[in-house]
This record gives sequence, structure tokens and C-alpha cells, in this order.
Amino acid sequence: MPISHSFPPPLTTMADGTIKQLNPFSGTEVWTVPGRADRPLEIKNPTPIPLAEGERDSYCTFCSQRVLETPPEKSRIVRTENGAQILRGTPVDALAEPWEFRRIPNLFEIVSFNYWEKNYGYDLSPAMRSRMDAYLSDPAGRSHVMGIVRERFKNLTNEEYERIPETTKLDTARSFFGGSHDLILARRHFVDDASNNSQLASSGTLTEKEHEWYMRLTIDAMHDIYQQNRYAKYVQVFQNWLKPSGASLDHLHKQLVAIDQRSVTGRLEVEKLRQNPNLYNEAAVDYAGYQNLVVAENKNAVAIAGVGHRYPTLEVWSRSAKCQPWEHSKEEQRDMSDLIHAMHAATGPYIPCNEEWYCKPIDADVNMPWRVLLKWRVSTLAGFEGGSKIYVNTISPWELRDRVAPRLLELRAEGKISREISIASECSCKVNSLKYNPALQ
Repeated sequence: MPISHSFPPPLTTMADGTIKQLNPFSGTEVWTVPGRADRPLEIKNPTPIPLAEGERDSYCTFCSQRVLETPPEKSRIVRTENGAQILRGTPVDALAEPWEFRRIPNLFEIVSFNYWEKNYGYDLSPAMRSRMDAYLSDPAGRSHVMGIVRERFKNLTNEEYERIPETTKLDTARSFFGGSHDLILARRHFVDDASNNSQLASSGTLTEKEHEWYMRLTIDAMHDIYQQNRYAKYVQVFQNWLKPSGASLDHLHKQLVAIDQRSVTGRLEVEKLRQNPNLYNEAAVDYAGYQNLVVAENKNAVAIAGVGHRYPTLEVWSRSAKCQPWEHSKEEQRDMSDLIHAMHAATGPYIPCNEEWYCKPIDADVNMPWRVLLKWRVSTLAGFEGGSKIYVNTISPWELRDRVAPRLLELRAEGKISREISIASECSCKVNSLKYNPALQ
């Protein structure tokens, strides 16, 4: 029986097997052409290099033994007897103490401290200023900061750098204490038993609990940026995994960037939601259920094979009545974390991918659920896409489901993902399961 929609059909299968996809939120048009998906997706180092003694923890500047090569830390999450605890404003003499994940400023910001200052009059809050003064009053802290400032000006010769006034260098350091572009770094560069440089630690190689801590520190940072920068209308959270996805280092980390406007996606979707407040249920999760594209679920979240994306995309949707991640209960945050972790584990550490968070803009007047997209960067856009604005995605949503679901079953049986996750045909596919819409609460 045909299903009626208040939006154009997202999926159309042609007689020759070509699948035409239309993203119901962005309007992106995607074709999946038969026979173009039969190629390896993973990128493996053909000549891995054995790791030297001690190199596992000092391989790159994000590693745990090189904490003085990154800007002063804003916060960290540490393992405790009862779980984990977030510690803030770590002093320089405590940087080397054990940690699981740490939040640091991005040395080379996308939207800089100077941008906020020049355009809005933004400056350090009294608390930020106090921390900066305390850090600089410690000789070791001052040495750390000035070393990082020198890295900011690494394109200058020593003679050119020495001519820069001390006040200018210290002014540059303000972004380390009050900037709005942060990184969340994982402790591991390689898995614990790694013997060569191809054995990277990814989101999927973390334990469930570690991934929950990773998410918890990221959510805390997101909330903090909104609180410290009242000019921020949106905080974009993302993770680039492996260099083809845009990562500068193959060390697990997320990024948070504040911007002074709603994202393009946010602007498009707000208008559509005013027309149909239940759009996310109808066009995403419910539609996926009707098309057998629900990949996994637990009590508070659901994962589907996405439709109308330039790259094969797994979507994880929160079922919470709350919109912002920090408003979610601990159980709701954990369920989101468990499904995102499971999607990464099923993807594996050798497929380049982007993790993108989509949330309600802080000033939006409509409710929007938190969702996280995991995009497999397994193709390169070319002239056809540029000229036609029709994107060729080599893996259809059904093929994506069929790649991921069996792997999830294996991982669950092995105890490597949450046992509370239902997979594929086990899922309820209950309609209107996203409770962001007040009419459904």
C-alpha cells in the first residue's frame, strides 16, 4: 500500500536499478548507480612501521606524553573508582597526571578570538582572566604559554619573532583561555596492544564506558562555549577520522566551533518545521522504518541508514523530549553514546569518516532533536557532481544497512558494543518515537 507524505518521496528506484535519493531536509539529490559499489572501502597502510619503545604514547602532538606541545588545557575527564570525573582548569604541574580525554583550545582557530573581539567586543570574562593571570604567574605556566605562542608564529624567523612586543605575544595568548574553538583529545593514539603504526585507536575501539566519557566531556564543552560566548548562535561539533576526511592528525579527537549565525542546515530546517513540526519523525525515522532502513535502536535513540547524502551515512537520532545534548538525562546521553559507538565499531578504524552533530540553534523558536551523522568518506566528488549538483553515492541506503547490521550482530555477540541494542529486524520501528515535538510528549 503506498504511503502518503507531506514531502517529496526521498527514494525512487528506476527500472535499471538506479536509486534516486532526495534528502527531505537539505534537498540534496543523490543517485546510486548499479555496479559502482564493488570496491574496497578501507584504507590500510601497506607497509606498517613497527613502533619503537615508548612511541605509542608520544607519536604526535596530541599524545599523552606531549601535553606541553598543546595550548593550556581547559578541562579533562579522569577515571575514578566510581566512573569518571571532569576536572577544570588544570594547572601546568598537573598536566602529566593520568587522563582519559582532555579539552584544549585549537591553536589555529577557524573562527578566531580576534573575530569575536573585533566584531562583537568579546573579551575574557573575569574568571577567564583570573585563570590566565594565575597560569602566567607560574614560571612553568608562562614558559608553556610562550612556547605555544611561538608555535602560533612558526612562519616567522627567530629574528622576526623577537621583534614582536611582549604585550602582543601575551595578547595572542588570550585565545588559549577564552577562545571558542576547542578540541577534545583521546588519550590513545594506538590501541593498547599496538605493535605498529597502522593499529590506530578509533571511536569504535573504545569501550562503551570510554566512549560515554568522550561524549560527556564534549557535551560539557559545548554547553560551556554557549555560556562563555553570548554571541554564539550555534556550536558545531564534528570529528574527522583519517586524513581523507580532513583530519590533520590520525589521533582521535572532536572539534567544537562557535559561529555567530545558524548553520545553513539549521536555517533550512527551521522554515520546514514551521510548516510541519513533526517532519523529523515523518521524513526520517518513520520513513526509514517503512523502507526497512532502521539499523539499530535502544530505549532513547535510534540509528538509521540515511537517505540523500553525498556519502554513505548512518544517522543516530535522540528520542529525548529535550533538544540540547546537555539537557538530556544521563541515561539519554548514554543511549546516544552507545549507538554512536556501535556505528563506529561496525564501520571499523580503516574507513575515513566524519561525525557531525546537528542540534537546535540556541535562538530557534521551534524544537529540533539532537542527531549525529556518521559519513563514510569513500568517494571523491568530481566534474559530474560539480556540474549537475547531482551526487553519486556508490552505496545505497539498503546496501549500507546490509553492510552494518551483520557486523553489529557480531560485535554484540563478542561483547564489544552494548547488549541493550536491538539490531535490524529486532527493532520496534514504532512511529513517532522522536519526542522532541511537544504534541507527542
